[in-house]
Amino acid sequence: MRTLRFILQKEFRQMFRDKTILAMMFMLPVIQLGILPLAMNLDVKNINLAIVDQDHSTYAQKLISKIGASGYFRIVTVAPAYKQALFTLENGTADIILEIPASFERNLVREGRQPLNITADAINGTKSGIGSSYLLTVIRDFNRDIRLMSNGQPVASPAGIEIASTAWFNPYERFTWYIVPGVLVLLLTLVGGFLSSLNIVREKEIGTIEQINVTPIKKWQFILGKLIPFWVVGMIVLTIGLLVARLFYGIVPVGSLILLYLLAAVYLVALLGFGLLVSTISNNQLQSMFIAFFFIMIFVLMSGLFTSVDSMPAWARSVAAFLPITHFMKAVRMIILKGSTLGDISPILIYESLFAIGLNALAIWNYRKTQ
Repeated sequence: MRTLRFILQKEFRQMFRDKTILAMMFMLPVIQLGILPLAMNLDVKNINLAIVDQDHSTYAQKLISKIGASGYFRIVTVAPAYKQALFTLENGTADIILEIPASFERNLVREGRQPLNITADAINGTKSGIGSSYLLTVIRDFNRDIRLMSNGQPVASPAGIEIASTAWFNPYERFTWYIVPGVLVLLLTLVGGFLSSLNIVREKEIGTIEQINVTPIKKWQFILGKLIPFWVVGMIVLTIGLLVARLFYGIVPVGSLILLYLLAAVYLVALLGFGLLVSTISNNQLQSMFIAFFFIMIFVLMSGLFTSVDSMPAWARSVAAFLPITHFMKAVRMIILKGSTLGDISPILIYESLFAIGLNALAIWNYRKTQ
């Protein structure tokens, strides 16, 4: 233990001399959690809509007003002909075209129905699909409103099933409540994967690794001495991240903070083991950065941060199920938003522990030390 204490003193002194690490410790959580959740908002809003009104009737004006008041659409033009509206779709000014035919009000009054034409720019499939769905919802509401009127008098609505829905764990359905825990996991992954991957290889570049190799320091002491300082940095980043989540977004973990820190501690050991393993097989910092970046990009993209794992192909779900970040992200959201207990996440905790043991054992085994 005395030897390990000396290694830790040396590592902490070396770390706190590096102003970049200090900046990352305190500025990275504030900047990323303050900006990324707002920029990563997947809610589709401000859909540019071009309207072709060939009827100019009272019903057409009511429909246009209802669409504009929905809050999701921005009416960029009301064109007299479809060709003019199509031009706005081609040059990117509009995302969707709604065509109201000349007989719109007359057919609604006399026949009770009237087809409408919707044209969407499908280059952005998500925006066009969700935007068209929003537009159809507004039109259905408008259709229901006019069906409830007969000669200006309300009529009884037909019998039907009434549905009452409740949103649990995120009652206001705020996107930031879902994305902030994911960004917090991303921060810990960057700290654990990137910073630790540069650690041992830095010793190789400056030549001090040769001096360490001729000392009686054991391999496990050396790896543990490299791991603990960055583990402490990761826990500090987690603490700052939780404070930013509370101050900026009002997100307070529903579950146990002790359980959250326990899970994060085990996950950080696993990621630091990965970073140290990369550092042992690399010859210089550039090589280490490329290897770490390659794997961390896979970790992040397949973790469920941007795309639900359940929506991935079968082979991608198998890869995602193998990655520790996928399970950690799920568990963090469960603890912060649902208030899950140790019994709920114990399989994930065991899985992360096995990864931590395996990766650090590989890092110790792969570190070549000569006496």
